[in-house]
Amino acid sequence: MPHWKLILTYDGTPYNGWQVQPNLPTVQGTLAQAIHRITGETVLPQGSGRTDTGVHALAQVATVSLTVPIPAANLHRALNRALPASIRVLSVEAVPETFHARHSALRKTYEYRILPCGNDDRICSPMLAPYVWPCRFSLDLTILQQAASHILGTHDFTSFAANDPDQATRNAARAKTIEDESADPTDRPQPNQTQSNERNVISTGGGALAAAVEKSASLPPLSIITTHHIRTIFHSAWRRQDDLLIYRITGNGFLHHMVRNLVGTFVEAAAHRISADEIPTILAARNRSAAGPTAPASGLFLVEVEYK
Repeated sequence: MPHWKLILTYDGTPYNGWQVQPNLPTVQGTLAQAIHRITGETVLPQGSGRTDTGVHALAQVATVSLTVPIPAANLHRALNRALPASIRVLSVEAVPETFHARHSALRKTYEYRILPCGNDDRICSPMLAPYVWPCRFSLDLTILQQAASHILGTHDFTSFAANDPDQATRNAARAKTIEDESADPTDRPQPNQTQSNERNVISTGGGALAAAVEKSASLPPLSIITTHHIRTIFHSAWRRQDDLLIYRITGNGFLHHMVRNLVGTFVEAAAHRISADEIPTILAARNRSAAGPTAPASGLFLVEVEYK
């Protein structure tokens, strides 16, 4: 059975994020529909991560297994003909079945783009607005850099994760389920292994089942539940490019809204609302309310996913 690695670029503006949802346009759902039109197969491509509504990708990675034998070049061409102009497949490559777009990833890089509009009442062009944050504050690039440097290394990023009041309940239920199964620990999948329930064949009957399959496939192993907010950041820096301020961050993984919450907090510092030196204290608080607001989705781009 051919197992494919796809690299996609997309404009996230018209989509309700990556993950398939009932009766809503999503990148994953649109890709699955295109594959169905080409091959007749109903499958759920797995992405390297779930971008939110309005978030863009320069190089999202997806994997999918198909039974139809089709040359890579033909699949590549057919996908770009079947997909809307807002999604393009950059490459198609056959990979081993053990390769998984999400679980095999080592590092991801995101960029966030801000158009400062505070100094001269600058107007953001409607052609640019879907791809930046038109920020009304006057921002100090030096302070942005100082704030960004504080998150380098390994930290608990609970303060920068989206609030999820049901997380503790789900974790407890998951732990009890695994405990009740009394499985041999050596049988549990490791973080970089493909789990047996990840064939991800879905019914054409609706997005709800597809979403349930995707959720099932993404559950972390029990061994990492208690440390699921700990991430390592390898690069965190701002630069000025023409009229834009661009933040680039590389890490071994990211929590929901983590990059946008970081950017919102850095902007608070650069606008002199908090001190950049408060970032370590915010990290230590492990409380979302300690950090700044969530930056808009429009400025965020998934830039690169790295594998072995």
